[in-house]
Amino acid sequence: MGIPTRREACWRGQLAKMTNPTRKIVLLPGDGIGPEIVRVAVRVLKDCAAEFGHQFDLAEFPFGGCAIESTGMPLPAETLVACKATDAILLGAVGGPKWDALPIGKRPESGLLALRKELGLYINLRPIELRPALRSLSPLTADRAAGVHIEIIRELAGDIYFGEHRIEADPSGERATDEAVYTTGEVERVAKYAFGRAEARSGRLASIDKANVLSTSQLWRRTVTRLAANHPRVKLEHLYVDNAAMQLVLAPAQFDVILTSNMFGDILSDLGAALAGSIGLIPSMSCGPGSSLYEPIHGSAPSLAGKDVASPVGTILSASMMLRESFGLKQEADWIESAVDRLFSQGIRTADIAGPRTAPIGCSAFGERLHAQMMETVARHAQDV
Repeated sequence: MGIPTRREACWRGQLAKMTNPTRKIVLLPGDGIGPEIVRVAVRVLKDCAAEFGHQFDLAEFPFGGCAIESTGMPLPAETLVACKATDAILLGAVGGPKWDALPIGKRPESGLLALRKELGLYINLRPIELRPALRSLSPLTADRAAGVHIEIIRELAGDIYFGEHRIEADPSGERATDEAVYTTGEVERVAKYAFGRAEARSGRLASIDKANVLSTSQLWRRTVTRLAANHPRVKLEHLYVDNAAMQLVLAPAQFDVILTSNMFGDILSDLGAALAGSIGLIPSMSCGPGSSLYEPIHGSAPSLAGKDVASPVGTILSASMMLRESFGLKQEADWIESAVDRLFSQGIRTADIAGPRTAPIGCSAFGERLHAQMMETVARHAQDV
């Protein structure tokens, strides 16, 4: 099925109003470059709504550092209520040096941890795709970069991020403790999701741990191994995290679906982003029993805020991921992603992926070029039919 003509879109729009409920999307632009990149992604969503006849109810709420400034807390009650009642959430970025002096539990990032906990977001999915036109940006050689299409599934609600943190007096000065905790149930629920993703893809699952050192990893490995008996079509492999990091560099194409803990997933997914050429290219989804949260994996980049130079690609692809994963709108997601790839093939670059002989364009300019590219596809399809 191709991109609809405007007549087809109008007809679909009338049908959608009769058959489809309005899809509610909460926007959390956040801090730093967050508002700029979310603004571009919102235009993409509006383009999809207009051309395919969807109804998106987009509502913006304070979150992170900006919420601390306006309400005194990173996750205001109003924002939490809205997130619990919505169909999906699109987040820009949170944090910045302005709030680094605050206690850990009061910083912008603590609002994100609290949101994950309140919504029951225990799974994080990060696709690592080496986009064809950007292969030269990867530090991998051409042969190692071929065929890299990895999904990293990170457990998101346990591990050291949610354990006890304390600093105590010690004869040498201070003693710091960060507690990592996992239960069988926490491992089971994310592992079941990973086995399902592997069954829908190539049937290969790599579980990453440090079972030769950590008790949490020993529980992790035992639990994942036990569940593998219920998924005979999936080939399960266990790797220690240090070996997995090495293998991601030496032979990344050997991986398809990677399952790992909160801490290891945080680290390995950034390594995967480096393989793709830029952390600004990677989207992510955090999900659980309720509304899913979509966000780029990069930070708030406060030094770039307001300069219109940040890349919106990770956020655009997060919006596309939302359409596919939360709403089942595969055609719309493909429309966005193919337009992004065509811009890359034409040499259109933001500063993070521009080479020495390429003049980069800014955040809003990339959004304008993407809009034009998407509309060009619609016009071309209209001529064909």
